[in-house]
Amino acid sequence: MTAESELLDRAQHTRLVVIGGGIGGLVAALQCAKVGIAVTVLEAADRPGGAIRAAEVAGLTVDAGAESYATRGGHVRALIDELGLTDAVVTPSAGRAWVHGLPGAAPLPAGGVLGIPANPWNDDVRRIIGWSGVWRAYLDRVRPPLTIGHERSLGKLVRSRMGAKVLDRLVAPVVAGVYSARPDDVDVEIAAPGLSTALTRTGSLSGAVSTLQGHRDLSKAPGAAVEGLDGGMSTLIDALVSRLRELGVEVRTGVRVDALARCESAWRLATTTTDADAPVEEELAADIVIVATDETAARALLAPEVPALADEQPAQPRIDVVTLVLDAAALDTAPRGTGVLAVPGTTQAKALTHSTAKWQWLAAQARSQHPHRHVVRVSFGAQGEAPATDGLSDDDVAALALAEASVLLGVALEPAQLVASHIERYAQSQPASVIGRRERMAAVREAVHRVPRVGVTGAWLAGTGLAQVVPDAIDEAEHVRRTALWAEQAQA
Repeated sequence: MTAESELLDRAQHTRLVVIGGGIGGLVAALQCAKVGIAVTVLEAADRPGGAIRAAEVAGLTVDAGAESYATRGGHVRALIDELGLTDAVVTPSAGRAWVHGLPGAAPLPAGGVLGIPANPWNDDVRRIIGWSGVWRAYLDRVRPPLTIGHERSLGKLVRSRMGAKVLDRLVAPVVAGVYSARPDDVDVEIAAPGLSTALTRTGSLSGAVSTLQGHRDLSKAPGAAVEGLDGGMSTLIDALVSRLRELGVEVRTGVRVDALARCESAWRLATTTTDADAPVEEELAADIVIVATDETAARALLAPEVPALADEQPAQPRIDVVTLVLDAAALDTAPRGTGVLAVPGTTQAKALTHSTAKWQWLAAQARSQHPHRHVVRVSFGAQGEAPATDGLSDDDVAALALAEASVLLGVALEPAQLVASHIERYAQSQPASVIGRRERMAAVREAVHRVPRVGVTGAWLAGTGLAQVVPDAIDEAEHVRRTALWAEQAQA
């Protein structure tokens, strides 16, 4: 038997259990199943997908969680192409997002980096920060470059170089909308790689932004480097599950893993099936385990074998996404573009997406029902604080979301115009861009890797967003299968 055939034989006789059926767990399962490993995916919820979830609202299939993916790195697009979904890829409609706050609402300036303008004198910047804000931001160009490039906090850097109005009215809304975090807590080099180096080279923050923009089209709206799928992002989950089943993977939902223990060269999993008429407890065995749950569940499962994981108790803020289906002719002209970011503290919602203005496939479906039908998504909650919807009834949540949508869109929306609503609540991992988070997560990964035949992946380690989770899941699956299979071959 050749080394290759022996390795294949070992793979086929290796049992792998992936705990968690979100995008990270499904991608890790796919990487292992493709080399012949027998894979089982256990998901505690009644459907796979994690933060990628769909809902039926007034007869429309809408994204209730992630609605797009960042194109950077190309990893998500490669997965989409592999699954045969290339023809379903769509890009957002042209048009800028707006920012709402003092002194009012205006389109978010083009050509910035996380809201930091390349030229504070531009009219679209001045409209938001005012003349006093422009002159303060201009001081960035004349300040001595004594400590440039050494400030780790994005908020402190922007405040010291360009002033409070640039920070509060431009940077904070973008950071809150993208990361659900405060600028002071965000690591410059993680959120904007290369900014500090460019700042050192050019001598000013605005010059650094111009350098990072390079040859990019500055007319593009911030956040334009994203794509979606016709029919919604849940299409990706459906295709992944279908491919896994073609490869012989068992994808089980409604199965909670209560405990994980290592017994000699195998793992024992204590599970409870919750979707039966009565809970059913079962013990499963696996040669390899990949934990792909949220942070709280992952730490609880792994702490008995990796004690270091019990040291930190994660804070996972809740994010509430409220989808409103409206019959409102005033929204036909997309009065605030594809969406609105709120200056923190000026509204109870943190952001709004005008989904039918952003995605043509959804607009076509909505217009087929009613000529003035629109879908908007209102998001509540941020890092370190409970959402304004906390403790409210579903009816009161819908009423609050409608009122906030009226404010953010600058259009009076009446209860009679509300066709239907949907509320989706989920815990959000701490962003990878938070200062010190990368080092802490690297230490977690290193501690887990000291234990044989186990891996861990997910947004809490990789960072939120498919562009970070997908490559992390691929790398972790490769690490686990390589170390397990090659270790066996070396011992043989």
